Amino acid sequence: MKTLTAITLVCAHFAISAGAQSLRYSVAIPYTVLSAYSSQQSDALSFTGNQAALATTASAGIGIYGERRYFLEATTAYVIAAALPAQRGNFGVTVNYSGFKNFNETKLGLAYARNLGSSADVGIQFNYYGYQVPSYGKASAVFAEGGVIFHLTEKLNAGIHMYNPMRAKLGKDSDEKLAAVYKFGLGYDASANFFAGGEIIKEEDKPVNVTAGMQYQFAKQFFVRAGFLSESSTVFGGAGISWRNLRLDIAGSYHPQLGFSPGLLIIANWGNKKSTAGGANISE
Repeated sequence: MKTLTAITLVCAHFAISAGAQSLRYSVAIPYTVLSAYSSQQSDALSFTGNQAALATTASAGIGIYGERRYFLEATTAYVIAAALPAQRGNFGVTVNYSGFKNFNETKLGLAYARNLGSSADVGIQFNYYGYQVPSYGKASAVFAEGGVIFHLTEKLNAGIHMYNPMRAKLGKDSDEKLAAVYKFGLGYDASANFFAGGEIIKEEDKPVNVTAGMQYQFAKQFFVRAGFLSESSTVFGGAGISWRNLRLDIAGSYHPQLGFSPGLLIIANWGNKKSTAGGANISE
């Protein structure tokens, strides 16, 4: 009975979200993008929240995050991102997947970012999105997203991000469109070990959502993250350990009605570090 109730709540939650198109705004899971506006705590997944964060990537890296939403296989979500520094800007690749065999969504993205002097970074990403329901059909769309991050001071960063501003259609013969989303973010590096940041998010046909969080590195190898989403009153957090070029996080989030969602994050960096004009390096 408990399982049936949980599945019913999840389906109701997703049905409401799908009506507002928020299911298809799966750019990244909030835990993975908290450091997008940090000059000290950025990592291989940061640019999935704002592509401009890719410009300050100092070494090649890859991040993988998986989350079993509400402990249900049907709502499992994954994100993979790889960052590659180059001489004239940096490149990134992302893969998002969520769902199960009877309904799933996939997004593939190719990103590019570079410094605009020492005071700003800019980035853009081109995406292919598709979903399929085996007994019903499938649809896809190609669209873009991008952002700018301004380095207001050595410790304070601000930025804007636009997701699908042209409102791409799902298929040639359909009137259904992907939602457009606009974000404004702030990040403050109080020290080399403590960062706090947040975003104001306006998704098409939905109320304004606010996300905020912090990361504290209390030892060279250990750190914690925590934050919340106002839209669903969800809180999230996690603890991580790093060793040489590897990092492992055990994370999770809690929804008041749907319950707990466990997650696991792995990040690996390699190669020589590249100096950056406007930002900091990936923290080790």
